[in-house]
Amino acid sequence: MLLKFFFGLILFIIFQLNSAIVLAFDTSDPSVSLLQDRISNNFSKKYCNAIQNGFSKDEAMKSAIVKTENIISFSYNPQKKWIEKSDLANQISLQVVNDCGWSFGLIGKEGVDYFKSYFLEIYEKTTPDKKFSR
Repeated sequence: MLLKFFFGLILFIIFQLNSAIVLAFDTSDPSVSLLQDRISNNFSKKYCNAIQNGFSKDEAMKSAIVKTENIISFSYNPQKKWIEKSDLANQISLQVVNDCGWSFGLIGKEGVDYFKSYFLEIYEKTTPDKKFSR
């Protein structure tokens, strides 16, 4: 009886460690980072172009989210399931602030933090039934 318990405990520990290693490996895969870079670059271009074309910041945000979401939804890249929304939102915010944030007063860490919270707020309202990148 005690032997079965220890054997079961050892198997449980092995499976737990194995699954943690697999999850860590998949999320740190360079192809995930490359896909996330492409998504944030795509979003930033769409958002900055919309702002430069006279859209309000809300209109530009909704337009860029929908257009980027459509591209991601129809992508067959299996790596998209490993992208975390918060990580992607942070990268998008960095990209937008670096590309065109100065033109509407966003600079530095404060600008990135503001844009990230704004992005996530509008994203939830624009696509409540979707998960960006999944």
